Amino acid sequence: MAFKALGLSEVVLRGVAAVGYSEPTPVQLRAIPLILAGRDVIGSAQTGTGKTAAFALPVLTKLGLHGKCRCVVLTPTRELAAQVETAFRDYGRFTDLRTTVIYGGVGYGQQRIDLKAGMDILIATPGRLLDLMEQGDVRLNDVQVLILDEVDRMLDMGFLPQVRRVVEKCPKERQTLLFSATIPGEIERLAGWALRNPEQISVGERRLPAATVTHAFYPVAATQKFQLLITLLERTKFDSILIFSRTKHGADKIATRLKQANHSVAVLHSNRTQRERIEALEGFKSGKYEIMVATDIAARGIDVEGVTHVINYDVPQHPEDYVHRIGRTGRAQKVGDAFTLTTTEEAEHVNAIERFIGAKIPRLQLENFNYTATAAFHEDAGAGARRNVTMARTSKGYSFGPRRRR
Repeated sequence: MAFKALGLSEVVLRGVAAVGYSEPTPVQLRAIPLILAGRDVIGSAQTGTGKTAAFALPVLTKLGLHGKCRCVVLTPTRELAAQVETAFRDYGRFTDLRTTVIYGGVGYGQQRIDLKAGMDILIATPGRLLDLMEQGDVRLNDVQVLILDEVDRMLDMGFLPQVRRVVEKCPKERQTLLFSATIPGEIERLAGWALRNPEQISVGERRLPAATVTHAFYPVAATQKFQLLITLLERTKFDSILIFSRTKHGADKIATRLKQANHSVAVLHSNRTQRERIEALEGFKSGKYEIMVATDIAARGIDVEGVTHVINYDVPQHPEDYVHRIGRTGRAQKVGDAFTLTTTEEAEHVNAIERFIGAKIPRLQLENFNYTATAAFHEDAGAGARRNVTMARTSKGYSFGPRRRR
């Protein structure tokens, strides 16, 4: 089905064509008609499935012409807020609708100027929005559509009380859209209070990585982890790589060593200034930097077209984060690869990820890499070898599990 069959306005369809979309994704197919019909919606979909367009396109169609602030989008992070604003601007480029974004970590001056100029769509993080509301710079009296994006992440970051305060300031007669990768109990309670008879849509298995991503574990001794990372980069043909570190200090350390190895590297974590974060993101998107090293602030907070590979330098401690991290590649129906470096000390988190997704993840060993003996490698390899008669050689090394097809 083409986008034009979904009831979107002609000017919005021109925006869709301009960004290169041809066919709607499953979440867009299900959500757009419901939103156009005025229904409250709870949407659950894997990362990288086109969720932002699923709510942005129908909202732009419903708003029509420039007027008052009639749509508010709440997001958990500055990066995601900026990303959503860019999407609304891109899709609405042939309309006269205005979009403004506000978030913390920067001064109030320019944001107040933008707010005073007027907008139809306001995208915000909860804390900064409440600050500006209390100071009289924002009023939500005319809001017709309230969108709560990445609500499970807002729950993780402790923002739900602030979200509730924002909801209370919106008109009772409104349309509310809630999008989240997972719907834990606390979010269900919020939805029951904030939404009216919502239609619930769920696309894909929320615990599974996107089908467009091929992913594997690379067991290694902790002392050889960085050496293995360098070797993987040397042997991998990539356009851009996103490397995840568990800590901010670790991200800085990895980036410094990669720069010493003559890689162009950007760094993204919460200790960076807003100017540094914007420069890192823009440089990564433009190709100035071939590698970005980040903490989980980037697991759901950025959408960079063409990320061909994700490398988990550290195994994520929460299994849901594994799905979100590797979902930064293989987006928009393109294929991607994700490598996770694992050590004996991380075995508990490795097992938790496999239980969460309900599948065994292949273990790979690089050919001609001088491995130090590690219990993690031998345990994983032994289990896989007993299930498979011989080691299967892959494009990236040797596999100790059943072979996977692209």
